[in-house]
Amino acid sequence: MTIRNILMLGNETLRKKSDPIDFERDNVNCHLEDLRDTLHFFQKEKRIGRAIAAPQIGCLKRMVYMETEGRTIVMINPKIVTKSPETFEVWDSCFSADVAFFCRTLRHQTIDVEYWNEKQEAITETFTGDLSELFQHEIDHLNGILFTDHTIDHHIIMRSEWEKLAAS
Repeated sequence: MTIRNILMLGNETLRKKSDPIDFERDNVNCHLEDLRDTLHFFQKEKRIGRAIAAPQIGCLKRMVYMETEGRTIVMINPKIVTKSPETFEVWDSCFSADVAFFCRTLRHQTIDVEYWNEKQEAITETFTGDLSELFQHEIDHLNGILFTDHTIDHHIIMRSEWEKLAAS
């Protein structure tokens, strides 16, 4: 079990574009275990979080690990191939911001993503709503883009205030 440190906003690595994974040269299982173990640790510590991207643990490889809605998805070399013109607003945060604050962002309602899974199977999948937002956020990490880059206004709130909004 390897729990990696999460890189925080301001770390230059988070602004770098990730390299594609080469199944013959890269240790996919090692990256996968590190992502899974780190996500589980931060879920317990922060009581929030559904996914993590490899750059957040300092690994500039194109991999995302997600657990939500009773499902685990490993995305290797994901690419958004279609975005719906319809968008929606969402309060967003990030492990790389220590989930300390939230800002309003605009995301596409539906996306189509092409990716490989850990079994080297090519997959094309459509995500809508919540999962669409989640994967846009995580795939942005692979391109050196952070959630704060998508802020639609200067309205930023602390986590305690977001929890009050979410409960109402």
